[in-house]
Amino acid sequence: MMRVGFGSDIHRVDDNRPLVLGGVIIEEGPGLAGHSDADVLLHALTDAILGAAALGDIGQHFPPSDPRWAHADSADFVRKAVKLAAERGWRVANVDAVVRAERPRLAPYIPLIRERIASVLGVSLEAVSVKAKTAEGLDAVGRGEAMAAEAICLLERSR
Repeated sequence: MMRVGFGSDIHRVDDNRPLVLGGVIIEEGPGLAGHSDADVLLHALTDAILGAAALGDIGQHFPPSDPRWAHADSADFVRKAVKLAAERGWRVANVDAVVRAERPRLAPYIPLIRERIASVLGVSLEAVSVKAKTAEGLDAVGRGEAMAAEAICLLERSR
């Protein structure tokens, strides 16, 4: 048996914070505003995993109103989502994600981001796909005011 989950997230740009995407610090920035490290990609991935396992969403498990999650490493959110899914008999088969941003150019960072996500998920590199797109000057992403990410996760029965 298999299940698919979808996650989506968006964060405003914050030039005063470091940019963290897929667990990788990208020096070129700009950073993103958020309660945790604001890793828009890992937030979307967390929601995709939780959704596939029918376990709610990131806000239920890691509410921004809870001071424990202030400046938290979003990789911990992903690990917890994987653990919760595993407790219900699911394991990650593969993930696919898209980051939408006008800047910086993300293509050079994609291999490292894929490696980091594969490590956090405990899956092979071949099970992780990440792509980068611009918004062609449209909407808040296109104006450089925000970054967004979408992720899909396939879970398979582990027992």
